[in-house]
Amino acid sequence: MTLHDTALTDETALRIDLAAAFRLAARNDWHESVANHFSAAVSADGKRFLINPRWRHFSRIRASDLLLLDADDPATMDRPDAPDPSAWSIHSAIHRNLPHARVALHLHPPYATALAALEDPFILPVDQVTAKFWGRLGYDLSFGGLANDGAEGDRIASTIGNHTAVMMQNHGVTAFGTTVAEAYDTLYHLERAARTMVLAYSTGHELAVMDDDLAEKTAAEWDAYKGVEEAHFAEMKAILDAEEPDYRQ
Repeated sequence: MTLHDTALTDETALRIDLAAAFRLAARNDWHESVANHFSAAVSADGKRFLINPRWRHFSRIRASDLLLLDADDPATMDRPDAPDPSAWSIHSAIHRNLPHARVALHLHPPYATALAALEDPFILPVDQVTAKFWGRLGYDLSFGGLANDGAEGDRIASTIGNHTAVMMQNHGVTAFGTTVAEAYDTLYHLERAARTMVLAYSTGHELAVMDDDLAEKTAAEWDAYKGVEEAHFAEMKAILDAEEPDYRQ
């Protein structure tokens, strides 16, 4: 197999994984209308990336539907198949400035978005899933409206750093990973953590927050628990293969 053939094979596999992530997000009711967007880098520098086509429902996206874009191409929004302006603003900035953020999943899932709507949107270590994000979660507290211009996209990208995800106040969340499986698993647990926070707050009782040392110990144990992300995603793809295999097309 030549290097060209390997690159094509890698892009095909990435398309399939990203299409699966869209379908799974729809199944989990994490999407919003025909908005929100996922991307995955295909080039070594991260600047060439796949993203969902404009205003296509997540439940219908197939591997072949994904657009291949270049973060440095100023004519992208002049294409007849131009992506959603917000998708281009956010994801071109991420892939232009953060080559380590190979996969970026941006959503407005219900519990994380509810938490992001609070004056204090921070996820506190009150159980092992919330503790997973101790010191690993970024916070963007400077919402600037719909991200339809380059400046807002660059501002959002600047909040990411080396975090696995970012809570975006008054907006939603974005999860990152070196693979689709890794980013999907982060997104899954982030929404679970947000759900725990919202439900715990709803009781009106005082939260039992872990001390810093216990929270860091628990987060570090999650860091060492490698392999589970790929297994989780493989299991979810197996369900899709049985029930809606057209995502691979």
